[in-house]
Amino acid sequence: MPPVPLVTDLIRVLVVDDHVLFRRALQVVLAVEEGIEVVAEAADGVEAVREAERTVPDVIVMDVGMPKRGGIDACRIIKQHVPSALILMLTGSDDDDDLFEAIRAGADGYLLKGVTEDIATGIRGVTNGESQLSPAIATKLLLEFRHIQERHGAPAPAPTPELEGRPHLTDREVEILQRVAQGRLNREIATELGISEHTVRSHIRNILEKLQVHSRTEAAMYAVRQRLIDPGGE
Repeated sequence: MPPVPLVTDLIRVLVVDDHVLFRRALQVVLAVEEGIEVVAEAADGVEAVREAERTVPDVIVMDVGMPKRGGIDACRIIKQHVPSALILMLTGSDDDDDLFEAIRAGADGYLLKGVTEDIATGIRGVTNGESQLSPAIATKLLLEFRHIQERHGAPAPAPTPELEGRPHLTDREVEILQRVAQGRLNREIATELGISEHTVRSHIRNILEKLQVHSRTEAAMYAVRQRLIDPGGE
């Protein structure tokens, strides 16, 4: 009897960019990627919101700078109307303001437009619950974490239920969030803590819900600002 083929779920993708040649190039690259399907495209933020509501994609690959409505503004609206969609922002520059605004808007990843082949890796990464950041951008975030830490002094202990107005994170959640802030991938966190990747993902979902944020990077920035963790610690 022949082996039963594995059934895998397609990652449905919406491509958003105001340059038609870039959209075409990205669709060509993604067309040969197993398990990824481009279901729609948009040329600006207004179309992006409309297509996201119409198609409810798994992942939206979206440029930051576009006419009519920019990618960051569109990201903020889509996260409200289609919260299940993961958003991977693309940019031609590593402007700090755009980076932090995108994170605050709920972006799940932020990549430079350098090599389109890297975007497929980014799509799979955000689908697996991992933050996708270009190395240069990840370095900027870690530096920002350190600056926040320096401005606020030594980190406070993890919150307890008695600390009114601050979410209670368990010791395990603090351990995981600490490693998220240090740029660890889910598999690395799982290995370090001796737990499964599935357990790591479950903890991260709980952390996002407790902190009421959209992405793990946003959670890490919030936790550093609130002195819940020390990004330089172990």
